[in-house]
Amino acid sequence: MDGRTGLAERFEEHRPHLHAVAYRMLGSLGEADDAVQETWLRLSRTDVGGVDNLAAWLTTVVARVSLNTLRGRRRRREEPLDVRVPDPVVAPAGPDDPEYAAVLADSVGLALLVVLDTLTPAERLAFVLHDMFAVPFDEIAPMIDRSPTAARQLASRARRRVRGQVPRPDADLARQRQVVDAFLAAARHGDLDALVGVLHPDVVLRSDGGVARTRHTTVLTGARDVAAQAVTFGRFSPFARPAVINGSAGVVVTAAGRPLSVMAFTISAELIAQIDVIVDPDRLARLDLTSFTD
Repeated sequence: MDGRTGLAERFEEHRPHLHAVAYRMLGSLGEADDAVQETWLRLSRTDVGGVDNLAAWLTTVVARVSLNTLRGRRRRREEPLDVRVPDPVVAPAGPDDPEYAAVLADSVGLALLVVLDTLTPAERLAFVLHDMFAVPFDEIAPMIDRSPTAARQLASRARRRVRGQVPRPDADLARQRQVVDAFLAAARHGDLDALVGVLHPDVVLRSDGGVARTRHTTVLTGARDVAAQAVTFGRFSPFARPAVINGSAGVVVTAAGRPLSVMAFTISAELIAQIDVIVDPDRLARLDLTSFTD
């Protein structure tokens, strides 16, 4: 085995971890893939003979690459000023499906990713690396040109925002599915009161319709407004197929062999607290939804 082959094998061992870091940093599956690939390119050009901890070295590189991507977004102003629905990780809805375990392993909720998108790049890096991957602040600090104390403060600021804005999701996936099924049944029958009954009073619905419909994500708040919108969706509910989306219950709506939408639900205290919907055909085409359209 030559040195490059051995290095590639060592890198592949770390790939899932690196992708998890990049996805939490970026909320984009494509950009996370690009960040991991860039990390490999940098590794392949580096003499790692003096690297004592390859995992830590790779984590630092993928975090720096992701940080540069976040800063580039802001400079180019490619992101809208309102909240964007992050890329979902979608799998069929059962433990017998081969993709199920992989989704659970990468099950950071969309509600959390939405809030992470509101942080500054430095806040996001400090919070993701420390709170999700236990990276010490003295290792985080050089990545953002701050002192360890300042890095700690950034993470603390981010943590307060997350705690204040992210609902605590229910852990029981089977119970989540029951709540989603009740929502779909009520939408199908146009039962506004039943819909309100499964929605949190302060529920938030975000829907990304793409440039063809609106350049900005549509946001609705409040049970009555969200229920009224859900009634208009009712005619599509018979085509909703159960899915696991970022570790939580969701659905993929398909018709004539093509996906129409992906709907992710955040359920807290047995009520739907957040619904994130992607109907943008371009974004749907970039997701792996073959299990739902075959």
